This record gives sequence, C-alpha cells and structure tokens, in this order.
Amino acid sequence: MNIDLLMVLGLLFTAVVLFVLNKPRMDVVALMILVALPLTGVLTVQETLAGFADPSVILIAALFVIGEGLVRTGIAYRLGDWLVAKAGSSETRLLVLLMVAVAGLGSVMSSTGVVAIFIPVVLGVAARLKIAPGRLMMPLAFAGLTSGMLTLVATPPNMVVHSELLRAGLPGFSFFSFTPIGLAVLVLGVLYMLATRRWLQRDADGDTSAPPRLTLADLADSYRLSERERRLQVRADSPLANQALDELQLRSQYGINVIAVERQRQFRTLLLMATGNTQLLPGDVLLVDLASPAIAVLGAYQELGLEALPLRNSYYSVHSHELGLAEVALPPESHLPGKSIQELGLRSRYKLNVVGLRRHGQALEGLLVDEKLTHADTLLVAGSWKQIHHLQSLNRDFLVLSLPAEVDEVAPAARKAPYALLSLAVMVGLMISGLVPNVMAALIGCLLMGAFRCIDMPSAYRSIHWPSLILIVGMLPFALALQKTGGIDLAVNGLVNALGNAGPRVILASLFAVTALIGLFISNTATAVLMAPVAIATAQALGASPLPFAMTVALAASAAFMTPISSPVNTLVLGPGQYRFGDFVRIGVPFTILVMIVNVVMVPWIFPL
Repeated sequence: MNIDLLMVLGLLFTAVVLFVLNKPRMDVVALMILVALPLTGVLTVQETLAGFADPSVILIAALFVIGEGLVRTGIAYRLGDWLVAKAGSSETRLLVLLMVAVAGLGSVMSSTGVVAIFIPVVLGVAARLKIAPGRLMMPLAFAGLTSGMLTLVATPPNMVVHSELLRAGLPGFSFFSFTPIGLAVLVLGVLYMLATRRWLQRDADGDTSAPPRLTLADLADSYRLSERERRLQVRADSPLANQALDELQLRSQYGINVIAVERQRQFRTLLLMATGNTQLLPGDVLLVDLASPAIAVLGAYQELGLEALPLRNSYYSVHSHELGLAEVALPPESHLPGKSIQELGLRSRYKLNVVGLRRHGQALEGLLVDEKLTHADTLLVAGSWKQIHHLQSLNRDFLVLSLPAEVDEVAPAARKAPYALLSLAVMVGLMISGLVPNVMAALIGCLLMGAFRCIDMPSAYRSIHWPSLILIVGMLPFALALQKTGGIDLAVNGLVNALGNAGPRVILASLFAVTALIGLFISNTATAVLMAPVAIATAQALGASPLPFAMTVALAASAAFMTPISSPVNTLVLGPGQYRFGDFVRIGVPFTILVMIVNVVMVPWIFPL
C-alpha cells in the first residue's frame, strides 16, 4: 500500500467520521475535501473541481427546479386531495393509494419533498379515520425511498451510477431501466406494510406538543358555515345570466352571498372569486353562503333560475388551494366600528366576502350585511389567498388573527398546472426517446416551466438544494483518487479473492449488503459515489457485464430503510409517527433483506451477467 493511497484513505475515513458525527455539516466536509485533495498531490486542482462540470450535478439541480414547479402549480397537493377523496374510510385502501401515489410522484421529483408534502395530508386523514399516525407514516417513508428505484431521475444515486458508467466508456441506463425492479419492490413494500402495520401503533407517551393549527374545517364549523353552503347552477333560462353581481343585489334581496364561481373551461374547472363586476354565465356553478337554510324552501331558487347541485364536501376544502378563510379583528385604532358590513365594502375594495360574524364568542346568524360592527367583533372573510395576504398589510383597520393550516399548501401558480404537466411530459418524453442527453432534457423542462410562468427565477434558485450538490461535487474526486492510487484495485481484488468462486449472484448480494451498510453512516449519494467504481471494476475483473453490478449499487443506495437517520425521508416521519429508533430497525432490516433478494433474482434476469 503506497503513501498516496494511505493519504486518500485517511481523508476518506476522516470524511466518513465527520459525516457520522454531523459536525460540521456534510456540505462543509465536502468543501474541506475539495481543499485537501489537491494538497496531497494525488489530484490536480482541475481534477478535483471537475465535479462542478459533471452533467449529473446539473441534472440533479434541474430536477429540483422541476419538482418546485410541480409544487407551485399545486399538482403535488392535488394528488394529496385525490388520495383523501379516493381512500374514503378504508385504512387499507388509504395505505395502498398513499404508497402508490408517493412512489409515483417521487419518481420525477425529490422524495424528501414529496414526503414533506404528504405528512400533513396523512396526519389529517389519520385524525379523520381515528387511526394512529404511526400506522401510516412509515409506509409513507418507505414509499418515498422506493420511488428512487422507479426511474433514472428519481434520486441522485441513480444518476451518479449512470454517470460513472458513461465515464468508464460503457452504455448507461435508460429512463425506465429501473422501473421493473422498482415496481416489484413497490408491490412487495405495499404487501409488507399491510402485514406489519399493526406493529407500528403506539399510544402517545404524553402530548407535550403545541396545539394544532386551525384548519379551514375548524373555522367553518366555528362560524356554522356548513349549514349554509350551497352549490347552485345558473340555468340557461335564468334571469341572472349575463349580468354582473352588483346589478343583482342577491345578498340584500335574497340572502344569497356568492363567494366564488366554478366555470368550465375545456379540460378544467376555473374558479373565479366573486366581485361586484363578476358576470354570471349560463352553466356557471355558484358557491354561495345563505343567510338562512330556509331560502330554498321559500322558492328563491326557482325564481332566480338556479338549480341546486350536490355538495359532498365543503367547497372551502375542495378549493383549499385557491379559496381561503381568515379571522379578522378590528384593532383599537380602527375607524370601522359603527359601520355596517355592507358599508365596509370588502367585496368591492378588497375582493373579499364576509361570511361570518362572531360577537363575544358567539357566531351570529341571519342576514349580516346591515349589522353594525363593534370592537369586540371578529369577522370571518373568504376569498383568494392573495387577497387575504393583502389584508394582512392593512393593519390599521384590520388585524388578521389566524390563517388556517392550509395556507402552507397554497399553490401560487395553480392556474399554470396544465403547463407544468406539459413541461414534465416534454422532459420525460425527451429522456425516453434519447433525442437529447438527459441533462439537456431536464434543462429544456426548466426553461418551459419558466416560459409558462410555472416558476419564477427566485423560486427556481431557492428550490435547488445546494448542500446536496456540494456534497456530490466534493465526493466525486474520491473515485478518481482511489483509482489513481490503486485503492479501487485493492478493494476489487479483495472482493474477488474472497467471493470469486461463490458465483456472481453471491457477489451481487455482498455488494448490495456492503452498499446498504455504508449508507447507514453516510448519505446515499456519497455511498453511490464510492461504490459505483468498485462495482464496475469488480464486474470487469470477473469478465461480467458491469450493468447488473452498477444497478445493484444504485438500488442498495436507495434501500435506506434500516434506521431513522439513514435518510432524510425517515427522519421527517420520526416525530409525526411517534417512532423510536428500534421501530425502524425492527421493520426496516427484514424489508432491506427482502429487497436484496429481489435485487439478486431480478437484476441478472433483466441485465444478463
């Protein structure tokens, strides 16, 4: 063993120890490596910094932007809404749909981001179904990790291994090379979690957390809105058709307060916030708040040419990404007390509707437009989230007391969702067709997202997880350094000498186990950087195809099921699921072994040795 190899191994060991201690941060450790490697004389400065020009690094950065576009346009959250609607009251159906939806979405965007999106969704559904969150949180995490096994672009380790194959002059993976194995692991994961979920339930040892934030449903209940919500369609013969709301005086004459209008536009439903200038068209569906549920009995619907439609769920919940509620108080310096709600002119001035009034803790009923306001009153206003946020800035006359939890899920570019899907489809299509390199396909997708205004430049730059990129750039030079100093040859010879007579499948299993174990201590991306060249060199030493060996490393790098700190995905669900460290060991270790068996059986079948 030469002195250069000893220095490189010493740096590698130091980096691993610092990664385990997490002091300093991993990206800082990566920067320290970039400084230290040229000082050893093993690599030049140009060789050390070559990772900044690596296509896989640019590709990963572009995919962060694509994922942010899916979030900003509400596509990710709408998938959560669909999950809630389809699951109904069945925990089994919920678990299956949850894992499939998370894995599917995670195959084209960050699994950590997908899991973060779904955590509040799962908590809400668990509360509604009265089941322990722990029965769903670990399936959520496992689905997020499994998503990394579905497509080439699903997780950085896949692209790192692919890039290493290309660097070695070998054919890389296609977009769907991972999919058959990933689907098998996903099916296995769903069945496994259905069988083991009963081991995940634990009563809270004591609830010391802060009280949960109010939701739209909480606000609607406290002001008794559910009794007054209706969906009314404008018939073709309605006298309301082709007239503006201000001309109709529906609220003052009939007690019908129009909150928003659903209007069909080709392939989607457009939601228009009601203002005085909103013109009603035949076929429009009005989302209204009634002064009294008895209005329908009095014949107002027939007189106005309106037809009542079913309302299975509150329209505030259905349109929560666009239509919001907020409680508003009147500060002491406000000059509004003494005025009536109609005199406030919230609809004409701020495009907001007053849908509730609470005085001394009691919600008032009936027609409120002529009610004189006092300093003790709290108003409930409805409208677009943009207008609600604008009201927050008018703190002289209005004090926004609370915003519901759904405000965190607002999609600022919701109307651009079709264009975001188009941009994603173009990117995936280019990757599948091979017309351009994957990195160019991702950059084209980013440019389309920007051109369609699904994302703006500040959001795009903020979406990129720079620590992850720096970590990859900092670890990439180790592969070259180990190759130049003979470290990879040493590892390969040791592996071949120990297991060469046992057959390639045993070596694949050993490679999977070593990669998964290393991934317990350092990030899966860094693990892939270290193990990919070893896998390729091992295959070449055995005279076998490098593809199954490289695929094994990529899959093992995503199989971070065994501890809560082996992946950020697991760490995210640790608290909400009320798990202990041993829960992941007890559930994750057997599942990792099952995934290894799937790998050893399927990989040589799909990629012949």
